[in-house]
Amino acid sequence: MSLATSTRPLPSGLAVLMALPDVLFIPELTFGGLVWILVASSKVPLPPLQGWVMFVSVFCFIMSITLLCLYICGTHKGSSSWVTLDVICQETAALFYFSAAVLEAFTTYVISFSFLDHLTYAQYQENIAAVVFAFLATLVYVVHSMFSLLRWKSS
Repeated sequence: MSLATSTRPLPSGLAVLMALPDVLFIPELTFGGLVWILVASSKVPLPPLQGWVMFVSVFCFIMSITLLCLYICGTHKGSSSWVTLDVICQETAALFYFSAAVLEAFTTYVISFSFLDHLTYAQYQENIAAVVFAFLATLVYVVHSMFSLLRWKSS
């Protein structure tokens, strides 16, 4: 896609699902939901670390679904502050998810040495999958924030 498609104002209605930066809400929700499910279903040997991962996945999921619903409903029409809000939300989510992905990777690394005898291999694989999806969610949020910054700059 060309750069010109990312510099249009915020779409509304179902056009949200066709515009380049805003279509990224779908993989954000998918990967974030998978992180949420995987961390919630796994054993939690280090509650403070995985508690942050759980908070980030739930917070970003709710934030993304709320923004998506508001954009589809068209509540942002007539206000220029929504583009700024979009940038702030996407950058905050990217930063939060990066920290959560690093903490989940560290937790999985620690689990592999000290807690593996108490966990089954399937539970360990759940943590590995949570790490992978957390980094994928981070990547999608970073890409979305970059395109949101381009839209903000052009508005």
